[in-house]
Amino acid sequence: MTALAPHPDRLFPADPAERDLARRLHAAVADAPILSPHGHVPASMLADDRPFPDPAALLITPDHYVTRMLHAVGVPLDDLGLARDGVPSPASGRSIWRALCEHWDAFLGTPVRFWFESEFSDVFGLTEQPSADNADALYDQLEATLASPEFRPRALFDRFRIAVLATTDDPADDLEAHARLAADPTFTGRVIPTFRADRYMHPDEPGWAARLRSLAERADMDTADYPGLLAALRSRRAAFAAAGGTATDTGVADAGSEPLDEAEASRIHRAALYGSLTAAEAVAYRRNLLYRLAEMSADDGLVMQLHPGVHRNHHRPTFDAFGPDTGHDLPAVGSFTVPLTPILRDFGTNPAFRLVLFTVDETTFSREIAPLAGFYPSVYAGAPWWFLDTPDAILRYRRAITDSAGFTKTSGFIDDTRAFCSIPARHDMSRRVDASFLASLVTTHQLSEDDAFGIAQRLVDDIPRSTFRLG
Repeated sequence: MTALAPHPDRLFPADPAERDLARRLHAAVADAPILSPHGHVPASMLADDRPFPDPAALLITPDHYVTRMLHAVGVPLDDLGLARDGVPSPASGRSIWRALCEHWDAFLGTPVRFWFESEFSDVFGLTEQPSADNADALYDQLEATLASPEFRPRALFDRFRIAVLATTDDPADDLEAHARLAADPTFTGRVIPTFRADRYMHPDEPGWAARLRSLAERADMDTADYPGLLAALRSRRAAFAAAGGTATDTGVADAGSEPLDEAEASRIHRAALYGSLTAAEAVAYRRNLLYRLAEMSADDGLVMQLHPGVHRNHHRPTFDAFGPDTGHDLPAVGSFTVPLTPILRDFGTNPAFRLVLFTVDETTFSREIAPLAGFYPSVYAGAPWWFLDTPDAILRYRRAITDSAGFTKTSGFIDDTRAFCSIPARHDMSRRVDASFLASLVTTHQLSEDDAFGIAQRLVDDIPRSTFRLG
């Protein structure tokens, strides 16, 4: 069997002198606590602290990075544990794991393979590469490992040295799991909610009116009219802040942010409830709400994260059967400078306002995001995420952003994951790439060695703390 142990110099430069410096830079931050200010691990997992049910339920089924690649090579999503039409998948954890092992070579050269090799080796102690031949033996080993107390969620949280973990939560969420964690003296970690109101911005989507009713019940406010919706959103933002939240997150089709006057927004709100909404009105309503969310951030200081430009649910039959976040969201062309003009005109120099821009269109890094961050005090360049959270793309990001915005106007690494055990592997990947980039600046005499070590430390600590107002 092929050995699994990742190479200690992975992602470091080929040049010996540069590689030696990258090693030392990485060693200086390799064990630094993890700040994860944008992610999708549920707080209930840590609040309940139950043993993970099986290896596949932990490592494969919830991770659309993994399921989409297996689906791409012909494995049906039903066979990977995803529920079809709300009916639980009949696939066993062992058969799901076997599908991964049988298609292990599909991940060659991908960041998923890098993360898996790191977590299989460093977290679970596996010593062999997965294959069809050893699938059952590896599954048995993982299953036995997960049964031990050292592999309960809270024990792993401590082992991963996670200092801050942000979740992503609907405004109508009761935040009960966050409250339990905060009140539990045996849990010393910091888990904070992130306010995500996307589902209230699209009055043309099925279920919008029902979502308004859920929000109304949670906020104890009437959302049947537009002013009531805004009041409910403000109220829930305050509740999130009281629960420790420091940020919001918004994913929309584009960054258009033209505000409407209250009368026109109210008219469209009523039209949506009465079923007479036009496509143009839905777009105008969504862009107006993006402006209003920025306005709220300028008032309450919650950091606004924005990631437009994604084709959501590209394959309708898959969406109809399995729902959202099942691997078929795809990158779109991005734009920020013109669409964000209303927001930046009114709030771009407001000290209370902070806007972190993410993209899956890396052409916008040097053309739009870096120049915006290089002028507006409020704008920060979000780390590469999703399709761009790869070693090469992270390196391209550093080269594209640093010229115009430097290091301090960036977000720090964003793992953006539902795969809990991949968090340390993802952050280590970023730290290795940043060490390599900093080493290249030193060896070309653009940066002193002392400055490189200082920046390496800041990229994993005070830069994300400051950007996301983590304290």
